[in-house]
Amino acid sequence: MFVLDYSDRRPIYEQITEKIQDLILKGGLEVDAPLPSVRQLAMDLSINPNTIQRAYQNLERDGWIYSVRGKGSFVAHAAAARSARRGEVRQKLADLIAEARLLGVTRAEFLRAAEETWTPDAD
Repeated sequence: MFVLDYSDRRPIYEQITEKIQDLILKGGLEVDAPLPSVRQLAMDLSINPNTIQRAYQNLERDGWIYSVRGKGSFVAHAAAARSARRGEVRQKLADLIAEARLLGVTRAEFLRAAEETWTPDAD
């Protein structure tokens, strides 16, 4: 399904959460597709099942996946996933704006930098 980066400073469950989100957004996992069981994914990645369980709980809490008792976890509708990710992006942007203000960056400078950074193929 994916490979973990053990040199990454983030906790493993966060890496798993992000990789599953990316797979969903890029169409690698379709709506209502089953995810591997906690035990199976833990075995595949050679990590503790509690780590997978934590990632799945976070994904479900944020609307990326849903669980069916006795059946497993499944990919939620893409709109919910995109909405959750957009919320994360907005929060990161708010944090970046706050940091820019602390550094004395003006609104005009910030917007100009954003415009210069935004590539034409991103639209």
